[in-house]
Amino acid sequence: MSEENRADPVRIGIVSISDRASTGIYEDKGLPALQDWLTRALKNPIRFEPRLIPDEQAVISQTLIELVASGCSLVLTTGGTGPAPRDVTPEATLAVAHKEMPGFGEQMRQISLAFVPTAILSRQVAVIRDRSLIINLPGQPKAIAETLEGARNPDGSVRVNGIFAAVPYCIDLIGGPYLETNDEVVKGWRPKGAVRPAP
Repeated sequence: MSEENRADPVRIGIVSISDRASTGIYEDKGLPALQDWLTRALKNPIRFEPRLIPDEQAVISQTLIELVASGCSLVLTTGGTGPAPRDVTPEATLAVAHKEMPGFGEQMRQISLAFVPTAILSRQVAVIRDRSLIINLPGQPKAIAETLEGARNPDGSVRVNGIFAAVPYCIDLIGGPYLETNDEVVKGWRPKGAVRPAP
């Protein structure tokens, strides 16, 4: 396990994949949504590596390779995961994978199904490349937050667990930095033996 200083910034790649936003036809909302949510959810200082790119499989794959090589322990993508001809994010992600993590995609669809029946059209995947976890997220800011946090009942109790609860321990297991969550946003889960005392 990496024993990096907790004060060192965690490098996180955030990638918005959109033909129209990348050419300036409309304003990208994916990168601000990812940055806002991660800033609220993590106690760690974060160094973001943002990228806004078109729906081109080779460009997506190359961007993911570069972000992992630059030291990003977590890379989150948004957009390009549906069934349309230009939606190639999952293919580009799988092409650079060393291991596939199918539980993330299964849970993302379960969360979205709590909101919309078209969730089954999503093809989001998650993979490991070297010491980095790469996760494809939905394209809409509201859906990004729902997927990461989960679905809640009217009383605030958790209805369906969000995927981010599993992210810190996954990154522990692949040798990345120790991520600490703000429990009021999302509570990261670790077995007792993997929990480090507060600094």
